[in-house]
Amino acid sequence: MVAQIVIGVAVLALLIYRQLRSRPVNASGLRLAAIIGVIGLVEAYQFLQQHHAGTVTYAALLGSLALAAVFGVLRATTVRIWFTGGQPWSRGSWVTASLWIAALAAHLGYDALVAGHRTGNVGDATILLYLAVSLGVQRLVVQQRAQRLPAGQARDSVPAAPRG
Repeated sequence: MVAQIVIGVAVLALLIYRQLRSRPVNASGLRLAAIIGVIGLVEAYQFLQQHHAGTVTYAALLGSLALAAVFGVLRATTVRIWFTGGQPWSRGSWVTASLWIAALAAHLGYDALVAGHRTGNVGDATILLYLAVSLGVQRLVVQQRAQRLPAGQARDSVPAAPRG
């Protein structure tokens, strides 16, 4: 279980790093969420098979994934969106990064409150799935926000970082 936490924190660090950089709004964030999600599903499936999960475990998992979606929506509102050359760009802020850290803490805390350690450690086993759902929801909301902004009329005007 310690390895899953270490991997989860490493993935979280990668996500925060990527979100603090200026990036075009496109499907690349959703692809990353899908890749992390597939790995997370495999880990969750293996955990559920090994621990003969019951109602409490499934409730903890479903509640945690709902929490992931809520944090994804919250973070999406902290992301700046602007247009450069007709292409929407985005960049998260330190508030975005702080919400990522709070989201992971909420995931593990929620697991401890609901499931405790009676059922193994479903929170540790589902960190990647949680991060994938949260990232996917955030990227979908950011894409929707970008589509609603008329090109050239960005709500948050931020210059794009140089490509390199």
